[in-house]
Amino acid sequence: MNRKNRRAVRRALLGLMLTGAGAAPVWALTPPPVPTDLQVPAGFRLHLAGHAVGTQNYVCTLNPSGPSGPEIGWALYGPQATLVSADGQQVMTHFLSPNPEEAGTPRPTWLHSRDSSRVWAKPVATSTDPAYVAADAIPWLKLETAGRAAGPKRGRRLASTAYLQRLNTVGGKAPASGCADDADVGKRALVPYEADYFFYRAIQGQQLD
Repeated sequence: MNRKNRRAVRRALLGLMLTGAGAAPVWALTPPPVPTDLQVPAGFRLHLAGHAVGTQNYVCTLNPSGPSGPEIGWALYGPQATLVSADGQQVMTHFLSPNPEEAGTPRPTWLHSRDSSRVWAKPVATSTDPAYVAADAIPWLKLETAGRAAGPKRGRRLASTAYLQRLNTVGGKAPASGCADDADVGKRALVPYEADYFFYRAIQGQQLD
């Protein structure tokens, strides 16, 4: 599905939710079909979702131990995005931060805008399958929770998350130029992107790790 069609589907979904009050939570987005390896295991259910608008952030770096010697190229150093619900309300922010459960390892992070609960996650499967992912977009991902934290008042909207998906991506790829010479090292590129994020928690009786 191309970008224009995806946006048309999203607008139609939004209209249905706004006219059918009470039919679905205000955060509701519908996950699209996904490749088999991006499917969430049985025993987990969708509990939150949001549409992200922001940037994928890159820095031009020198890798002194490339396979053919020193190499210069773009390296991802994290996202910066706001997630909104289907009715346009901010529900989360998304960024890179140290995960306290992994001795400060930097991980993608989602912070809930209402209760300040957060979750850190690591990718466990990725897809660039052209049947699902646009050629000019960053990959779709399945991520597994690597850390959780309740908010200051013990809010746990995100802290129960076990798996996430990043789907319906638009843009966000590293630039095709601008990082080739020593003089480019240190340059930064903030590349606009959009994506839908889906958050899954264990069903009742299913034990979280």
